Amino acid sequence: MLRRNEGRLSAATAPVVAGGPALLLIAHGSRDPRHAATVAALVGQVRALRPGLEVATAYLDHCAPRIPQVVARLTAAVAVPLLLNRAFHAKHDIPAALRAAGAALPVADVLGPSPLLLAALDRRLAEAGLDVSSAAVRARTGVVLAAAGSSDPAADAATRAVAAEWRRTRGWAAAEVAYASAAGPRVPDAVAALRAAGARQVAVAPYLLAPGLLPDRIATAAEDAGADLLAGVLGPAPEVARLLLTRYDAARPATLAAPARTA
Repeated sequence: MLRRNEGRLSAATAPVVAGGPALLLIAHGSRDPRHAATVAALVGQVRALRPGLEVATAYLDHCAPRIPQVVARLTAAVAVPLLLNRAFHAKHDIPAALRAAGAALPVADVLGPSPLLLAALDRRLAEAGLDVSSAAVRARTGVVLAAAGSSDPAADAATRAVAAEWRRTRGWAAAEVAYASAAGPRVPDAVAALRAAGARQVAVAPYLLAPGLLPDRIATAAEDAGADLLAGVLGPAPEVARLLLTRYDAARPATLAAPARTA
């Protein structure tokens, strides 16, 4: 279920807490340098929205610094996963990494679902050349929400719910979900389904946060399938930065003693 009030949060109305706990952004990490560059750009957006808030970044894999290195220097923090769905990384990897580091931190919810993510998807489609402000254009456009995919059925169901909500609230001709890994359908299947449903043009929107292997796979598949338009990844969209702060604020205790460590 999308949290509709999140779409109304702005930099002006976001609560500012002087001297509050740090926001510890936990990203997955990638061997692709574009991943870390995108995370750094997103952190810059968060800092611009909330001046004075300490923002630190830690990675689960491939990139440095790792969680133990970062939590050791933080007095107090709220861990905010840079994840779209509550799947294996959110349920198991992040809690296990924090436990192994001896850090008893509050952990925020994952980013999705949220109206802010739908707004970020709109933004990326507009940047790719689609007139998302036109109801007529939306009514003749079918969209593919191209996600990573998961072995967790609940995570894939959540992605399908996002696609359904995106279609309902925007008036797209149709919306299909495709996955770059795990089980299908793949992007060509989704494009073909939209064409068969009567969509006059098809746009592929990656439901991914940073460039890398899977977004590249989606881009190649979209081109091979003859999609009319390919959006960029969500990346450091302003809406994503605002959503990170929303999750941080929701998870931040009223008072947080320092340091938050386990034996």
